[in-house]
Amino acid sequence: MPIPVRLHRSELCVPGTSVPMLEKAPSLGADVIMLDLEDAVAPDDKPAARENVIAALQDQDWGSATMVVRINGLDTHYCYRDIIDVVEQAGRWLDTVLVPKASCAGDIHLVATLLTQIEEAMGIEKPIGISALIETAPGMFNLDEIAAACPERMEALIFGVADYAASIQSQAASIGGSDPNYATITDAPAEGGARELHWGDQWHYPLSRIAVACRANGLRPIDGPFGDFNDPEGYLVAARRAAILGFEGKWCIHPSQIELANEVFSPDDRLVDRTKRIVAAMEEAAQNGSGAVSLDGRLIDAASLRMAEHLLQKMELIEERRSGGGGAPVPLQEVI
Repeated sequence: MPIPVRLHRSELCVPGTSVPMLEKAPSLGADVIMLDLEDAVAPDDKPAARENVIAALQDQDWGSATMVVRINGLDTHYCYRDIIDVVEQAGRWLDTVLVPKASCAGDIHLVATLLTQIEEAMGIEKPIGISALIETAPGMFNLDEIAAACPERMEALIFGVADYAASIQSQAASIGGSDPNYATITDAPAEGGARELHWGDQWHYPLSRIAVACRANGLRPIDGPFGDFNDPEGYLVAARRAAILGFEGKWCIHPSQIELANEVFSPDDRLVDRTKRIVAAMEEAAQNGSGAVSLDGRLIDAASLRMAEHLLQKMELIEERRSGGGGAPVPLQEVI
């Protein structure tokens, strides 16, 4: 069963403890709004945060935004009540559940089983999807089985850089950014002179690994947080790096990051124009019975058409968001 096509350029993280932020979130322009019951909520505040999130899902108009709730970890006693209470009371307004610190396929199966039982008991007809945070060494080690678990519900994998850094005992000080200590230096010149320092990207491996696992299983790869919300230039660089690696969007821990994410993960006009021309050329070739199709001196094939169709579907959703439209996500055909 193909996953729904959803815009996922920007995912705004909203703590369940803050009623003002919950009330403001629908107007901020994020494609996805994640209502957080986990890391952003202190232990004593978790029951109240759960009630706030349920009320917000029930009472507020979220427009066409995709609604996500991040539950507490499966190793906590908050988790089962998060799933049961939120889904029983507000499951009709919920699109996906985000599983933090996913470590194996069993984590996904447990959440999926509970969702199935609650949906049947409550008469919820629209299946609730599952996304997973990859933010531990076991999660990265078992990435392939997590990505392949429960294909009827799994939608996205998200790189949780902060907890991942802690899990592997990294000394990186930046959340999602570069670190000057991850670098190499050139050999000393024979006649003396300055040696050159070349920075690297310490997060290239996990990002690339997640992108491949997602695309192999028809999921959306999403980049996690960039900690310094006073550094828009740094956020843009991190987002562009993820986009080049195949990611579809990035977390926003502050409203100022939403516009930046939407900009980076929206196809530019040149790409959209070329995509439309690819579709037109393929349609013309089909009508003429031509087996080989070229555009601007380059061969295009069925894979090019699938990529073009996928991008045009995304553009339709972007235009719908810009015009204030909503509605159910469009079923994804065989274009991933």
